[in-house]
Amino acid sequence: MASYKYITIILFFILIFSPSGSLIKPIFAEEPKVSKEAIDILTKAGQAMAEVVNIVRPAVVNISTTRILRGGSPNPFFDDPFFRKFFGDEFDQFKKRKERRNVTLGSGVIVDKNGYILTNNHVIKGADEIIVRLSDKREFKGRVIGTDPKSDIAVIKIDSDRLPTIKWGDSSKLRVGETVIAIGNPFGLNQTVTSGIVSATGRANVGITDYEDFIQTDAAINPGNSGGALVNVRGELIGINTAIFSTSGGYQGIGFAIPSNMAKSVMESLIKKGKVVRGWLGITVQQLTPELAKQFNAKEEKGVLVVDVTPKSPAEKAGILRGDIIIEFDGKEINDPSYLRNLTAITPPDKEVSVKIIRNSTFKNLKVLISELPQEGTLASEEQLTLLSGVHLQEISPELRKQLQIPAKVNGILVSFVEPNSKAKGVLKQYDIITEINKKKISNLVQYRDLIPHIKHLRQLTLNVFRNGEILKVLLR
Repeated sequence: MASYKYITIILFFILIFSPSGSLIKPIFAEEPKVSKEAIDILTKAGQAMAEVVNIVRPAVVNISTTRILRGGSPNPFFDDPFFRKFFGDEFDQFKKRKERRNVTLGSGVIVDKNGYILTNNHVIKGADEIIVRLSDKREFKGRVIGTDPKSDIAVIKIDSDRLPTIKWGDSSKLRVGETVIAIGNPFGLNQTVTSGIVSATGRANVGITDYEDFIQTDAAINPGNSGGALVNVRGELIGINTAIFSTSGGYQGIGFAIPSNMAKSVMESLIKKGKVVRGWLGITVQQLTPELAKQFNAKEEKGVLVVDVTPKSPAEKAGILRGDIIIEFDGKEINDPSYLRNLTAITPPDKEVSVKIIRNSTFKNLKVLISELPQEGTLASEEQLTLLSGVHLQEISPELRKQLQIPAKVNGILVSFVEPNSKAKGVLKQYDIITEINKKKISNLVQYRDLIPHIKHLRQLTLNVFRNGEILKVLLR
């Protein structure tokens, strides 16, 4: 019993002198907490993003276009002379063409305080009426200043001044991995903001426009974002959102924007001259493959191969020859035909540029005076005389072979784009591979160029085309 008394006394003293005043102090797991450093960093990042958006968002507008679609007579009998002989003109009201109004939505960017707005050509194409809604809910009628389907750029204007604008950025300095912000009106949801990174630059051969040098981004872009702004963290306009890659019609992580440098050049030309004036070099080039590099004694696979020089062109006058390898244009490194084409196009006519080439394993620097690109149909090129005029062709690089899953045994030239006015439109398709022309095997662009003099006046061509895993016979008339 004595031992129980001692135990009771000890417990009594524990209760009396315990800081908590209880016999057993409850033990709970400590709740996890976000560190102050982490909160500060994320708060500052969020505030910085909100600050950029607050500055640029007022310059992004909603563009609503209305197209009047006119249908035919509701019944073909009303147009029949025999029918009208008996019933006269009393059924004219039935013959009147029905009209339907088709409304589409897009976006635009105010680039001048006096009302000039940059958008996509496909946003306003064929519009009978253009309504521009500003971020402050004001509405204006827009009028078209100029369009350029080849780059999908359009300029419209509204009658207002002292408007908010976005500062121009230099898209040539854009790096993969940079944070970007897309602002537009997807699905009619005004002033929607999304962010992401630059996934790639210099995307070409996508098949959207003639002149392609797209910025690829994973910032969410959806229908209605077209013509909206892509800005960097400094609040500068570095792109005009133009298209998405999608199998569902919605966002799938791949969006494309026209670089600001290209958009600005086209816009200024449309405003000042009413048309787009592009620079012209007068050459046809192709990708330098390992086989071609070896054939032309190039130590490295850098540059593009000149496969044709147009007579009396700036290139011919400067001394550029077929078989030269162009590695630099106006101080910029060249490794892709599309990049050279775009650089040439945005170069003002009458500007002298330096072109660095490799000829017979020797480096040469040539001075070329760029001239204005001739109008369609005036180029002095034999290719314009063939049934394949308007078909854009390119070599099959290892990357394209892997990307398009082209079997190793299939060799030819790839169709990257078919222009709407080409005789081959509807016959040849993007990503077709031409392996033979009139029973002549074609493995590269050099062989194709050699064949042009023999087919340029022919009124019919028979092609072997690899498409969807099989070889097809295709006839061009």
